[in-house]
Amino acid sequence: MTLHLKIWRQKNREDKGQMADYTLENVSPDASFLEMLDQLNEELIPQGVEPVAFDHDCREGICGMCSLMINGQAHGPEAETTTCQLHMRKFSDGDTIVIEPFRARAFPVEKDLMVDRSAFDEIIAAGGFVSVNTGNAQDANAILIPKEQADLAMDAAACIGCGACVASCKNASAMLFVSAKVSQMALLPQGQAEASQRVQNMVKKMDDLGFGNCTNEAECEASCPKGIEITNIARMNRELLKAAVTSKTTPTV
Repeated sequence: MTLHLKIWRQKNREDKGQMADYTLENVSPDASFLEMLDQLNEELIPQGVEPVAFDHDCREGICGMCSLMINGQAHGPEAETTTCQLHMRKFSDGDTIVIEPFRARAFPVEKDLMVDRSAFDEIIAAGGFVSVNTGNAQDANAILIPKEQADLAMDAAACIGCGACVASCKNASAMLFVSAKVSQMALLPQGQAEASQRVQNMVKKMDDLGFGNCTNEAECEASCPKGIEITNIARMNRELLKAAVTSKTTPTV
């Protein structure tokens, strides 16, 4: 395959950045999208051209690092697929592919296609954990949980924090990510002890970091590589309302 690539190049946070054109030949249809970028960099380096910087780690679809907008879609054209699991056979010989970083005020571009998503880490640090002693494995298994609740919690826990939801939302809202993390623990008895404090702290941190509001247009759900549903946002809002009514602290609604 021969591909025409339009790739965002940006030296650092202060650089304005611009699109650069490359033509790449002999691309295997069985190569992954990241392997295609590797092939491009292997050709650029001998030419004295600085290789394209992009995020990647596990390349198994589970770490959430591969944050690319491909032809305007987070992670590309295949549903519920991360960039590292996207293969070039989804494109045609002679195609032009536009590759850009995730764009959001809370996700500043570090270089080329790399963005700083540490804002998600700050949200998790604000409350996305259980600090109570849940006991050893035997004690945990002794707590009976309805299968429906357990399934919903596992579905929410599938969120890999890639940020596709933010990149796809016109408001750069992080509510799908935050709601998945809130739901994961709100659905389980181990998460109840700190539920009120958790949802208030995480939502406040999300707002403080500059993420936008949800307008229920579901772009986040459509772009999520792990199939996280927007029903989690409704659950988070219910948890936040409950916390505002019952909490002794000042609500952050």
